[in-house]
Amino acid sequence: MILQALAEHYEDLAAQGRLARPGWSNANISYALYINDDGELEQAVSLKQEEERGKKKVLAPRPMSLPAPVKRSSGVASNFLWDNSSYLLGIDEKGKPQRSLECFTACKVLHHRILNGVDSPAARAVLAFFDRWDPATAREHSALADKLEDILAGANLVFRYDGVYLQDDALIRPAWQAHYDSAGDGPELVCLVTGKKGAAEAVHPSIKGVAGAQSSGAALVSFNGDAFCSYGREQSLNAPTSKYAAFAYTTALNHLLADRDYVGRIGDTTVLFWAAGGQQAYQSFSMASLFGAPAAYSVSDLQKMTLDLCQGKPVLFEEARLDPNTAFYVLGLSPNAARLSVRFFLKNTFGAFVRNLQAHQERLEIVRPSFDKFETIPLWKLLDETVNRNSRDKSPTPGMAGETLRAILSDTPYPATLLNGVSLRIRAERDITKGRAAILKAYYLNLKKTHPDVPKEVLTVSLNPDSTNIPYTLGRLFSVLEAIQSSANPGINATIKDKYFNSASSTPSRVFPTLINLAQKHLRKLDKGWSISYSKQLTELTDKLGEAFPDRLSLPQQGAFQLGYYHQTQSRYTKKEEAEHV
Repeated sequence: MILQALAEHYEDLAAQGRLARPGWSNANISYALYINDDGELEQAVSLKQEEERGKKKVLAPRPMSLPAPVKRSSGVASNFLWDNSSYLLGIDEKGKPQRSLECFTACKVLHHRILNGVDSPAARAVLAFFDRWDPATAREHSALADKLEDILAGANLVFRYDGVYLQDDALIRPAWQAHYDSAGDGPELVCLVTGKKGAAEAVHPSIKGVAGAQSSGAALVSFNGDAFCSYGREQSLNAPTSKYAAFAYTTALNHLLADRDYVGRIGDTTVLFWAAGGQQAYQSFSMASLFGAPAAYSVSDLQKMTLDLCQGKPVLFEEARLDPNTAFYVLGLSPNAARLSVRFFLKNTFGAFVRNLQAHQERLEIVRPSFDKFETIPLWKLLDETVNRNSRDKSPTPGMAGETLRAILSDTPYPATLLNGVSLRIRAERDITKGRAAILKAYYLNLKKTHPDVPKEVLTVSLNPDSTNIPYTLGRLFSVLEAIQSSANPGINATIKDKYFNSASSTPSRVFPTLINLAQKHLRKLDKGWSISYSKQLTELTDKLGEAFPDRLSLPQQGAFQLGYYHQTQSRYTKKEEAEHV
């Protein structure tokens, strides 16, 4: 299913001229080697161009359409017409001159195999270059002197002859295409992607750009152990894929990964989006909605578009028409040594994904402090609430991050690991932020049925003064007791929250009698107006609790307690701000 969707995406992009045909792919090139008729190297010219990355301008290699690269691990295998200095020049900085010579020899053999008999001046020039070039004296060549350090650092090189890059030569191109098309030597099997019978690829092209994976590339389809092989089929023949299908899905996937503006990251998972038809506007809208990526629209404009899509209405975004009925895909990939793991793969209509995302945001909606500038909570900020702020690694738990995104997009219950992560941070830090309160509210709202210990009356956007839920009321009471202490001791560094919050939310009967007695002493320090106001609040809340405090609160009940505390605290701050503006 994944490979078929990616192969279809390749066909969409190829039809638009945005991707190369089989046998060709984009590569980043740093230098061009200018050669003459006799194969002499005349000069090495930088092809790097200035690009903006963040707030800086840097020199970056130029992307060029070139013959498809070979898949390399530890063996020697050369690309055609382009490669690094080990293959084209026979030198590098790895301290293994014998291996560099083997690489150069392999490159020379490949070019002779493809270009022998090609009646082209460019073909004869490059063959002459390989025949006369001496790796032993390469470092002293005048054309390389001022660029040698950069070239040896792993830069990719390409050939240029008589003002033309060799890959653009009218006779060299068909020679390479014929070589590529005839290279398949796998057994005849039915392709799992196309359903057609043909030579199956034993080793698929590498996937590059997945965060945490090997920079040289990793495999999405790969088998390397006897336990994973069946019927005598090794490597990727366990999942027979034709040469065309292997090229198509890897090319599409590498294209998606290369455009970093449309690649999301949560934990160790790299997240990709694409729509049937290949319009980038769908990806851009998804990145803005889910990850809070910059967009040329205000928050209110995006919200209006979201509501229209939820109602099945097409919208105009970045000069493109977004159709809610368009098929849309979401793929999550994680690194696994030299291979890739699929965290999730989701397919639905674009409108359905938007509706699920909107439902998620509505569940998260909660009263926010005045200093909080986020009208909605993007995914990265949501997951950040589960991370220890003092730890060196600020990444959320990998499995939890992927499961949370899948739950959001498929509108299923959030993983229990999300609730556990937030609960642990609240207990450790004794701090209920807007994000943590929002997660508590959203988690219990999204259960298949209402949790008896966390009724809907406590899962509100703001304070529900009419709720009689005991844990919720206890949380409100704790907030009032903290406010009394702070009012009686202005500028106090530590409040009862720092010492008693965890015990108050788990074993109320052991803590609250002490806190109420302490509050009575604090009330005597206040002026009459504040004392009467706080006394009324205490009376109102204790009347709802009855004569005795509960001995223990379960984890869900502690969630209700924490929501009550957050709602009551924000209500107090809201009233204070309103009074200041009167």
